[in-house]
Amino acid sequence: MSDNNFDYVIIGAGTAGCLLANRLSADPAKRVLLIEAGTKDDYHWIHIPVGYLYCIGNARTDWLYYTEPDEGLNGRKLRYPRGKTLGGCSSINGMIYMRGQARDYDGWAQGIGDGAWTWDNCLPQFKKHEDYYKGADDLHGTGGEWRVEKQRLRWDVLDAFAQAAQEAGIPHSEDFNRGSNEGVGYFQVNQKNGWRWNTAKAFLRPACSGRANFELWTGAHVARLNFETRPDGVQRCTGAQVWTGSEMVQVHAAREVLLCAGSIGSPHLLQLSGIGPAGLLQQHDIPVVHDLPGVGENLQDHLQIRAVFKVDGVATLNTLASSWWGKLKIGMEYALKRSGPMSMAPSQLGAFTRSSPDQPEPNLEYHVQPLSLDAFGEPLHSFNAFTASVCNLNPTSRGWVRIRSNRFADAPAIATNYLSTPEDRRVAADSLRVTRRIAAQPALARYQPQEWRPGPQYQSDEDLARLAGDIATTIFHPVGTTRMGRADDPRAVLDGRMRVRGVAGLRVVDAGAMPTITSGNTNSPTLMMAEKAAEWIAQDARC
Repeated sequence: MSDNNFDYVIIGAGTAGCLLANRLSADPAKRVLLIEAGTKDDYHWIHIPVGYLYCIGNARTDWLYYTEPDEGLNGRKLRYPRGKTLGGCSSINGMIYMRGQARDYDGWAQGIGDGAWTWDNCLPQFKKHEDYYKGADDLHGTGGEWRVEKQRLRWDVLDAFAQAAQEAGIPHSEDFNRGSNEGVGYFQVNQKNGWRWNTAKAFLRPACSGRANFELWTGAHVARLNFETRPDGVQRCTGAQVWTGSEMVQVHAAREVLLCAGSIGSPHLLQLSGIGPAGLLQQHDIPVVHDLPGVGENLQDHLQIRAVFKVDGVATLNTLASSWWGKLKIGMEYALKRSGPMSMAPSQLGAFTRSSPDQPEPNLEYHVQPLSLDAFGEPLHSFNAFTASVCNLNPTSRGWVRIRSNRFADAPAIATNYLSTPEDRRVAADSLRVTRRIAAQPALARYQPQEWRPGPQYQSDEDLARLAGDIATTIFHPVGTTRMGRADDPRAVLDGRMRVRGVAGLRVVDAGAMPTITSGNTNSPTLMMAEKAAEWIAQDARC
């Protein structure tokens, strides 16, 4: 580590941080530092698609967070994975390419008071880095860094589920990313020739590694941000204190510090640095730099309710992977063809529909899998089964992220507060009924589906909401903890350009900036947001 003076210091080499590093270091006159607390993405399981099974819950690649006991989950805690390696969550996630619905972004624009966030005005940033396997059209781009491909396998039981969904009134869809994602079909994935395509491969290599004005530090944990008071009394972020494992190093940013540590890490670091709810900071003996009550609040996530159906007369992964011979066949197929179960995203088939006829837009997303297990990380069941996980796309429940102490190495407290509103409990009950309606269609009848979880004996709203609390888990989409908002919104942390309110030289560029959660998986919307931020940062530098 040489001269520690840079134009831009980017904290977090995850989804947003890798793209920002690429875009900002393209100007050879600007020195850019990218800091990552984790290690390089040289663990082989990162790159094999099914390797998420070995990355989540692994200290080499995961922050190993847990939630607080959740009343909506009947007192359960959940493992809360967050990527801790180059590529961040894009190195351990489900690889699903999903933008959400046009109404998500139009709602952002209205709530923030900035037309830059409408669907039409976000499309150019989605397309700019996209490399879509079908080629370019009015909604997709080619030649960008972010590869989007079709999956390299199909399953008879999933094909039958898709047909059953159509019999239940859900139309077929070839592409969920055209503004309205209603329909059923196989997900598109961020893979390249059967390998995971993470943001480190897409945006850091080879572009950034060959630039003399770019530095990457790994195994470097940012402990706090540094500030100075300008003559006008405004606090300006000037850099950060970085623990390298052996010493604390000071880094300086002449232009901006860009916080890309994610929906958990970014509010945690802001609070440690004195930006957040004053009462919380004082409780932990942290001097208040700027009182921002919204920092760490507004946590939103998609809760998946995992209904399991036993089936007969069709192969699923449960039995295909139950023997050493079966495992060998799966391994050989991947080694020779880069296809088969080892190329699988965690969920292969998707569906978007409504929980009830009075819903104006699709408010449910299904992730359907040709397997079943008691919980993530547990062994597959010994019987053939499929899992139809369904989540409420637009939850009204809100949680929070808060420091436990003033020590940077201490994990924050994470309260998700799932199913804490009557609306969310009603949608949970209704969504299980939609699942049952699909499973009862003729297309699945030949496989004799039997509901194993939660169980057909549970019928009332009260029973189904309670059972949802027993079997539901996160689908890893936390957002909103440093949300954008209008100037007169006291709970907004950022303005419409992702700048921290009341503090100069500091932006938060990650999913925490989302005012409300998108109607689908959140990784690619985060890339779009980083693309916008890179353009605005470059514009500001020219002023």
